[in-house]
Amino acid sequence: MLAIKLRRIGKKHQASFRIVVIEKRSKVDGRYTDNIGWLNPNNKEFNIKKEKALHWLKNGAQPTDTVHNLFIKAGVIEGKKISVHKKKKVKEGKAEAEKVNEKVKEAEPKEKKEEKREEPAEKPKEENGENKSQKVE
Repeated sequence: MLAIKLRRIGKKHQASFRIVVIEKRSKVDGRYTDNIGWLNPNNKEFNIKKEKALHWLKNGAQPTDTVHNLFIKAGVIEGKKISVHKKKKVKEGKAEAEKVNEKVKEAEPKEKKEEKREEPAEKPKEENGENKSQKVE
């Protein structure tokens, strides 16, 4: 199965990429079938040969997520972009429990503040009517 991938070229700290058609399971630095375009992430410039890209897409080549987003930006294909960043894996049961815990935590501090406001501070009194701190000898 063919894939359309980014192949890194360029010097150290000056990366640039070629957009190539390559076997999906082969190494990216290996031999490629066709060169479709280039990408320079430093300048955010890219060039894609639309005719070649459409030809390979019709023949079944699958673009990677980043290349798919570049194709949308260039107008080769239409659709929504795919999020490239990894998302945390959360099980359904845990996700619901975490939402409930967050709501409970948000509600607790409000209740504590309200309790403090409702209870006025009372001064300790002795039976004689004198406070302990005001004893006269």
